[in-house]
Amino acid sequence: MGFLEGKVAVVTGGNRGIGRGIVEALHREGAAVALTARTREAAERAAAEVGAPALGFACDVRDYGQVSRLFEDVGRAAGGVDILVNNAGIGVFAPVADLSPEDWRGVIETNLHGVFYCCHEAIPLMRRRGGGYIFNISSLAGKNAFVNGAAYNASKFGLNGFSEALMMEVRYDGIRVSYLMPGSVATEFGRGSTQKVGWALTPEDVAEVVLDLLRSPARALYSRVEMRPSQPPRKG
Repeated sequence: MGFLEGKVAVVTGGNRGIGRGIVEALHREGAAVALTARTREAAERAAAEVGAPALGFACDVRDYGQVSRLFEDVGRAAGGVDILVNNAGIGVFAPVADLSPEDWRGVIETNLHGVFYCCHEAIPLMRRRGGGYIFNISSLAGKNAFVNGAAYNASKFGLNGFSEALMMEVRYDGIRVSYLMPGSVATEFGRGSTQKVGWALTPEDVAEVVLDLLRSPARALYSRVEMRPSQPPRKG
């Protein structure tokens, strides 16, 4: 029996990459996990692969109506929410002069608006259960700007500020908030991902940090965690 037996978790973008790694880790420790993907087919396929009691839901986090329905459905199916992992995210990398307004909105609305929508809906459910834990998956791009990363940098800088303010708002409700800032992770996301295998972080590395924080004493709050590969390729 895992230490999360009886807990209910929602993981956005949980069908692949970092999100999938976190889903599998939470499931292994006994949590009932509701994972989301953009399409019902992708969500239900991932949930079936993880195994019961995982559930898959279609949800575009840019759409507040879909997010609201997600938490209503999870509340009915599982009785509430104890853990929220805001993982869904996209990146579009181009010079500002070449970046379309549609791509800008897509990045900001997914990476920032979607987190707000999910927190807005999850916090009342957590309060009714006496507390909870919110994890926002950020990036080292939230403190280190880079060329062609204006949209992604803006979304992650914003997410970090949002997370710190939220942490102070809900701490006395028994809700802890942590934001994780991984560097290079070997997933299909982002630039040069196919060249990262062997030295980059893995989704399982990020998932282990989530488990470690969930195991930490309730009196302790690790609000910000930076993660880097221990031996990236040498420069020069």
